[in-house]
Amino acid sequence: MSANSRPAHGEHPTREALRMFARSPVAVVGFALLGAIVALALLGPMLMPADPFDIVAAPLSPPSFQEALLGTDQQGRDVLTGIVHGGRATLAVGLSAALVSVLIGITVGAIAGFFGGTIDEILMRVTEFFQVLPALLFSMVLVTLFTPTLMTIALSIGAVSWTATARLTRAEFLKLKELDFVAAEHVIGAGKGRIIWGVILPNALPPLIVSATFAIGTAILFEASLSFLGLGDPNRMSWGLMIGSSRSYILSSWWAVTFPGCMIFLTVLAVSLIGDGLNDALNPKLRERR
Repeated sequence: MSANSRPAHGEHPTREALRMFARSPVAVVGFALLGAIVALALLGPMLMPADPFDIVAAPLSPPSFQEALLGTDQQGRDVLTGIVHGGRATLAVGLSAALVSVLIGITVGAIAGFFGGTIDEILMRVTEFFQVLPALLFSMVLVTLFTPTLMTIALSIGAVSWTATARLTRAEFLKLKELDFVAAEHVIGAGKGRIIWGVILPNALPPLIVSATFAIGTAILFEASLSFLGLGDPNRMSWGLMIGSSRSYILSSWWAVTFPGCMIFLTVLAVSLIGDGLNDALNPKLRERR
């Protein structure tokens, strides 16, 4: 970021961005909500060490203070225990898939935007090919080809959801590579690798960070969709698996689907609110107006 984009009072851009993020009610609510969900996923299993696959009561028992606070599913498993333990798997898949997606997207977009020409044409045609593929269907095929585990699910989601990040990275590189500070690196003989990853990429990070945030929410929804269709890891409890295994009883036993569905909704909502807050905080033009 150039010196001209710094606030008039001389505050460092990073500190100014954090201050704006903290002043955003939407961002603060999202951060607090996501923090509570992460705390539940990390600390909950320690407070409720029971196996989420254990049968604790009659199948499809309604919420009750005597047996199961949030009821049981079609196999008699405690819904509350499943929610507490399932958060780890759901969040792990979301973070891992988003990381894979961002790494692929940044790599493809950075190379295409920096080199241009034939390399750009080839990489953009590959990106368009993946962009027109039905993402959910393609990820289903990938998961089906391998044993459904958290790792294969995360990799399959990341492999089909990187195109938006690639296009955004390419656009940032096309813009930034023409600026004076990049030309100065060429003049002093800096290598292409240093210019791409050490000079241009750090200046392109703000919009990419926002894109990565939204990618987490997308990956969580993808995992829930795959689990709903019976393609989740059957050996690891997740919110998507809870919804998928009880989908046939949604009208008669709403609690088995509604509560894990609410957790997915709240998590994606929190991530989206944080993304909106980051978008405002990392936008230098908006910071100058404020």
